[in-house]
Amino acid sequence: MRDWLVHIRRNEHASLQTQIREALVSAILDGQLAREEPIPSTRKMAKSLGVSRNTVVLAYQGLLDDGYLKARERSGYYVAEKALDGASTPKQPLKQAASGAGIDWSSRLTMQPADQANVSKPLDWQSYTYPFIYGQVDHTLFPLAEWRDCARQALGKKWLGSWTNDTWAHDDPLLVEQIRRRILPRRGIMANDDEILVTLGAQNALYLLTTLLVGRDTRAGMEEPGYPDVRNIFNLSTPHVSLLPVDEKGLVPSEAFDACDLVFTTPSHQFPTTVTMPLERRMELLKRAAKHDVVIIEDDYEFETNYVNEPCPALKSLDDDGRVIYVGSLSKTLFPGLRLGFLVAPKNIVAEARALRRLMVRHAPNNNQRTAALFLSLGHHDTLIRRLHRAYRTRWEIMGEALKQYLPDASRVPSFGGTSFWVKGPAGLDSDELGRTAAAKGVLIEPGHITFGTTDAPRNFYRLAFSSIAEQKIEPGIRILSDLVRR
Repeated sequence: MRDWLVHIRRNEHASLQTQIREALVSAILDGQLAREEPIPSTRKMAKSLGVSRNTVVLAYQGLLDDGYLKARERSGYYVAEKALDGASTPKQPLKQAASGAGIDWSSRLTMQPADQANVSKPLDWQSYTYPFIYGQVDHTLFPLAEWRDCARQALGKKWLGSWTNDTWAHDDPLLVEQIRRRILPRRGIMANDDEILVTLGAQNALYLLTTLLVGRDTRAGMEEPGYPDVRNIFNLSTPHVSLLPVDEKGLVPSEAFDACDLVFTTPSHQFPTTVTMPLERRMELLKRAAKHDVVIIEDDYEFETNYVNEPCPALKSLDDDGRVIYVGSLSKTLFPGLRLGFLVAPKNIVAEARALRRLMVRHAPNNNQRTAALFLSLGHHDTLIRRLHRAYRTRWEIMGEALKQYLPDASRVPSFGGTSFWVKGPAGLDSDELGRTAAAKGVLIEPGHITFGTTDAPRNFYRLAFSSIAEQKIEPGIRILSDLVRR
């Protein structure tokens, strides 16, 4: 037994028994242990690791049952010959992977997305006292028991074939049906099954559409300020990205809009300013798009979080020409880690997107699709939306009052609802610096300059979200933030 072979950590989430088992399996499959190589006795292993002998015995027994080890009477434990069947066993001692320092990788790369500016958020955001962070969920609001029940059903024998099989480029028909019958009609959209594609979140849908519709000569337009990931995706495909102005009614109809081949917009809840595009503005955009042959990608993010006013119909529902492609996501009402979204487009576009998706990821995980489909079909999603509306409405009101008291005239109350406020700080404020200072006080905010595409972007805007913060923490968090702003 080599001293470096097995390491365990007592603060790990996995049990000691599991860690011992995983370490030995990895050593066997990686070729660090050869066929017929002896394994330390349970007593010696227990003493070496400082654990009870029973823990090691149970780990070894599991490996014996699974065929990784074999026991010889009065001799001990050995690596079973069949354990390495199909494994890659190096003939030479393992060595550290080459770093590639001698290769000029930059000359070989066709693109360098790592150089782009992106939104950065701490993974440990839950450890902050006042997390005004966007896109996360309050786990206390999620119906875990209902989701677990749907997952149990999806993984049961009845649905075994629906998620264990490789379905190539096809989606779960039950999920497509639920999107078509339950989700889209709320936005005024009627679609056939072949006009719907399930994606790995809205982000995946946007990348697929850009890959299909945007080339080096394409004139792509987007809102300014706007969703930075879309700007980055566009910039990978074309140097002709137009930043289109936004006012209190959303995207402004303009000659710059008319000159585009394709435009990305968030009419229901503009990202990040939260303004909602009124019906007359939507009709004007569609009229200009038809006149100048502009294709529109409508991202209807947070479409289920309108708890203030009557919903305005989606831009696609008003489109008579079939030039609006609709993108939606289940992340904001279920949970972002699920990574399920969808797009709605003419069937020939969906067919091409389906073929492209197949080359990338084939399809979204079938077990997640079926679980989400059952969650929708059994009415749990509708119940969750009502619960979110009540919670978000309360938080929306508390944050509105707190901002009015501590940061007056810094923001406008989102008429749509949603889960965030767009805040304008004093002219000399640097929201990046404010973010660092606030984080040290336990307050997480999102600096807003990343949403602007110009080099001289204003730095005094920032976003405050309330989807993942308890309502009793909103007012004290805003109070701390206001003290930092006034310094």
